[in-house]
Amino acid sequence: MVPPIDPVLFSLGPFTVHWYGVLVVTGIMLGAQVAAYLAKRAGEDPERVWDMLMVAVITGIIGARIEYVTVSPHWTYYSQHIADAFKIWEGGLRIYGAVVGGALGVLGYAMVTKTRPWPLLDFAAPGMAMGHAIGRWGNFINTELYGPPTTKPWGLLIPLPYRVPPYNDIGLYPPDTLFHANFLYESIANLLLCLVLVWVADRFRGRLKEGTLIAGYLIGYSIIRFFMDYWRTDNTSAQVPALIFAALGIVFLIVRYQPWRPSQRAGA
Repeated sequence: MVPPIDPVLFSLGPFTVHWYGVLVVTGIMLGAQVAAYLAKRAGEDPERVWDMLMVAVITGIIGARIEYVTVSPHWTYYSQHIADAFKIWEGGLRIYGAVVGGALGVLGYAMVTKTRPWPLLDFAAPGMAMGHAIGRWGNFINTELYGPPTTKPWGLLIPLPYRVPPYNDIGLYPPDTLFHANFLYESIANLLLCLVLVWVADRFRGRLKEGTLIAGYLIGYSIIRFFMDYWRTDNTSAQVPALIFAALGIVFLIVRYQPWRPSQRAGA
């Protein structure tokens, strides 16, 4: 399996549109539809969710780019090429920066509109997983986010210029070597996470406390990311942040539900 199309969708003079950017935007729009669906099912105004998402998407992208640019080894390059740090259409976003940035955007929106932030974050949680599932296909087109060699038929055929050491040694890894499709595994896992969160929201409506879905997303995605990073070959592991965010999600749910006490009214 190899990327069937060029990473550049089209160019018009100095203006270039990359498939990565198109897929990220597509993921955001589909994720927003999921959030609006949950809001409507909960009896909330979907338009309010769209307004919130407009803010959260902007702050989320800013946060995702800031994390990508400032972490090692990327900072070594971007500290010398500051202008390139703004070229998000060429790829380079990190999920935990998006989570923090998006959450800050939601909190800001909630403060300005005098609404509770937790329901808004819950509506957005499954949509974030959906958006991530779609966006990962941008990594496929960019010929990145692959794992170690494999003999599986769905393995990726990575051209030599895109390989990282030691897999660029054709003596050990000839040109026809296949590599694990990490992007595909993570895309499928995030799609399943989205479906599970939507099912939980529908199945237990009226019994969930505010913040349950966003905590479930943090825990679920962090578990996915922790294990997937064992197979990453690009030296950008996020296992430590994954453990931190998973722990935060678990602690939040324990404190929120307090299982050692008698049951309380949902949403309290």
